[in-house]
Amino acid sequence: MTFESMLLIAQTTATFFLAAWLTTGVLENIFFPRLNSAFTAEVLDMKRLREQYPEAYQTVAHRRVENHKVQTFLFRLIVFWESLSTLSLWVGFVALILANFGQTAVETSRVLAMFGVLLFTATWAGFLVAGNWFCYWFCHEGAQNTHYQMTLWGLATMILLAIG
Repeated sequence: MTFESMLLIAQTTATFFLAAWLTTGVLENIFFPRLNSAFTAEVLDMKRLREQYPEAYQTVAHRRVENHKVQTFLFRLIVFWESLSTLSLWVGFVALILANFGQTAVETSRVLAMFGVLLFTATWAGFLVAGNWFCYWFCHEGAQNTHYQMTLWGLATMILLAIG
């Protein structure tokens, strides 16, 4: 086995795990939306910040999104984005599988996978930026940590794909 073929297998595997991980999240958001939509609404409404850090809340309260329809729209937009990211990851994964068997061009497959991984990474980086706007680091440290880790996972996979 050559380094090039092993690298392609590693890239395929890494793309698969991102696709599988995000697929579980998308399915949860589609079939059990209350789990994450309630959390999203809580961050947008700055509920915990208002309750636990009222002085800090007063400083940034103007950022709050309390309109339920806007919260629902934003949650649906997130689910749409995650679904697009998931579909792109699976397309990239399938293209890489085909490239492993010589059925598609390796470079094209890597480009498709890179696009999906970019969307994955942008999802979590976007949550970090939006979460920072809503000061979720005050009361949602677990979410912030997860978003950091997912961003780093995506970046590492992009670097792996770029090696080839």
